[in-house]
Amino acid sequence: MLRDVTLGQFFPGESLLHKTDARFKILILIAYIVGVIAASGSYSFLLIGLVTVGLVAVSRIPVRIVLKNLKTIIFILIFTAVLNIFFYSGDTVLVKWGFIKITKEGLIYAGFMMVRLICLVCGSFVILTYTTSPLDLTDAIERLLSPLKRIKVPVHEFAMMMTIALRFIPTLIEETDKIMSAQKARGADMESGGLIKRAKALIPILIPLFVSSFRRADELAEAMECRCYHGGEGRTRMKQMKSCFRDYVFFTAMLGICVAVFFINKYGVTM
Repeated sequence: MLRDVTLGQFFPGESLLHKTDARFKILILIAYIVGVIAASGSYSFLLIGLVTVGLVAVSRIPVRIVLKNLKTIIFILIFTAVLNIFFYSGDTVLVKWGFIKITKEGLIYAGFMMVRLICLVCGSFVILTYTTSPLDLTDAIERLLSPLKRIKVPVHEFAMMMTIALRFIPTLIEETDKIMSAQKARGADMESGGLIKRAKALIPILIPLFVSSFRRADELAEAMECRCYHGGEGRTRMKQMKSCFRDYVFFTAMLGICVAVFFINKYGVTM
């Protein structure tokens, strides 16, 4: 399971999304998320689904890599679906057993919620983390938040912390997998027993993981100090960020899709 998690990984490539300015990719992601959250009917969800498939195709990221992350949210998908199926009120009752009532509207809404979560996970990773290097992501966040510098907000430090945290997710996952394999080789049983026993079995994993994380953080801090790193003041960039006509076209297209979702919700079919 842990080896299937690709959160925070960057896959180099030459696709249109890889070449898009990182600042515009953040804005495109915001518009995409607004569109996904605003979708509330069959036609709007169909549009969002087609857009998500199109983003995966344009990014040239293998579909199997995109689908790997869905394994990590299977529990959330099932939990969300169950809640909506049994607790969403509707007029068309399909099954009724005591206080439990399953309606047609509840099934449809549960399906919509699952599609929404899948689109959010797949689309967000494809737009941003899969196709944007950590350095470009740091510069983009800092540029977009640069107006906050006027009110003494440490924008560069904030962007650097976010990027480092995102970058080290794959490293921590790999470290966790190694620790689990080492504990299993010593005879640790982590898969049998009740919930409390399994929780206790995680202690030999969590303690070495925390120790390793603190050690990595200390090593990273020392490396930055040895290189005389002192934040964003007076810092120059080897690679300057430049936008082009393609970036504006992508952003305008995503804004148009977001507006289309609102228009479909108002004048289209909602169920």
